[in-house]
Amino acid sequence: MKLFVYHTPEQTPTAQVPDCAIVIDVLRATTTIATALNAGAEAVQAFSNIEQLLEVSEQWAPDKRLRAGERGGAPVAGCDMGNSPLDCTPEKVKGRRLFISTTNGTRALQRVQSAPIVLAAALVNRQATVKYLLTNQPETVWLVGSGWEGTYSLEDTVCAGAIAHSLLAQASYTEDELVGNDEVIGALSLYHRWQNQLLEMFHQASHGKRLLRLDGHDDLKYCAQTDVLHILPIQQEPGVLGIEN
Repeated sequence: MKLFVYHTPEQTPTAQVPDCAIVIDVLRATTTIATALNAGAEAVQAFSNIEQLLEVSEQWAPDKRLRAGERGGAPVAGCDMGNSPLDCTPEKVKGRRLFISTTNGTRALQRVQSAPIVLAAALVNRQATVKYLLTNQPETVWLVGSGWEGTYSLEDTVCAGAIAHSLLAQASYTEDELVGNDEVIGALSLYHRWQNQLLEMFHQASHGKRLLRLDGHDDLKYCAQTDVLHILPIQQEPGVLGIEN
């Protein structure tokens, strides 16, 4: 298995796809997707475009759909909720399809949706992601951070490092065998530095500061947790994620 870290969807190669693509948007799309499915959502359908989300979701009965829209960290008018995982309670999402469009994470999902396996990972379901990789052993794995509007983000990179660290700890790989590009080394180093202070790191991250200005401290606390969810969102058809049966 070879891991490659790409900090944004724009940095991923365009001439090929990996055996497995793992999209990471810790703050907050992939954390929200995992939380919604854990709470019983029927599926999560991701869109990079709000207008398309509204058009497609209109074909579903109101009691079977939930629209989540976020731009710049704030909820989008006309949607039922923003991009907070704390809104994904069983009472709200169980049995419904979550239609979601966010500033960064849903663009990353769209960028790699042609890969044969597409997963959505965050710190909250890190171990579920690692378990899948160890069980299925894909040859090439891209860890694709969502970043912020095309730029690097600390939180997505530290999550990629957390996944790589756990693979090294639980398997017989050497670092040389597992590492596919320099960015993996950088992600591992970032995780080693901050693994016991993830919330503090989020407070220093640019998007963490943005969410704090929007009264998002509880979201940061939730997203900084590691291995608290045991489910793994996996693409079932382009743009639609569910739980593997």
